[in-house]
Formats: sequence, structure tokens, C-alpha cells
Amino acid sequence: MASVCGGSGEREGMVVAFYVTGGEQGDWTVLRVSGELDLVTSPVLRQRVHDVVADGRHGLVLDLSEVFFCDSSGVGVLIAARRLIRSCQGSLRLILPARGAVDGSHVNRVLGALGVRRLFDVYADVASAVADEAGPLSA
Repeated sequence: MASVCGGSGEREGMVVAFYVTGGEQGDWTVLRVSGELDLVTSPVLRQRVHDVVADGRHGLVLDLSEVFFCDSSGVGVLIAARRLIRSCQGSLRLILPARGAVDGSHVNRVLGALGVRRLFDVYADVASAVADEAGPLSA
């Protein structure tokens, strides 16, 4: 069953949509995030992560492939999600925007600049993230 949370932020006079959609894939909960992950929208993702854990799900994939901007509050949510999932003996896996694990994406650059990229297991896509035999891409 998929669920949707949405909101919007405003950047230079234009409204930017933000969505978090979710579903189950085997033992994993996959939350697909799109839009800008910033001070206005990050509480939505924080709540969704808390809801997943409250439902007893401790394998979480955050698909950030449609996130085109992430500020420090968004990074804070990712770090808090990692801490929460680990406290439950679970696992958090990230999917970064196109080629994000290799280079180029804004999210990857922000995580690298803040020195926290190495904290996360990053996968190329949802299929590899939910596969038991797959290993993360290098930092």
C-alpha cells in the first residue's frame, strides 16, 4: 500500500512540490522523496521515518533520486534517520540522484562537503538496495 505526504516550499517566487511516497518491498520499506529537502519540508520526511519505525519496520531505503536540493536541515533528517534505525538494530540505505554515488548530484556534494557521506550505505537504485546480496557503492 502506498501513501503520499506532500507539501510545498517557495523558492524565488515559485512553488516547489515536495512528496514522500512509500511502499514495502520484501523486508524493506522504501520511501521515495522528490523535490527540495530543506527547512520547510524536512519535518515531513522526519515524521515518515518515525512512522515507519513505529510500525515495526527497521529496514529502510530512502530513494532520494528525485531530490534536487538538500540543505543542512535535510542532512540532519538523514543523520537522525540513520541514528534511529541503528538504535532498532535496523539498516538504512540511500539512493542518490542520477550518478549521485559517483559524483555530480547536489545531495552527494552536500553530504561530502559536510563529511557525512561515509556514514551512509548508498546504492544505485531501489532494486540493488533491497537485494540481500548487493553491496553499497563506495563513498
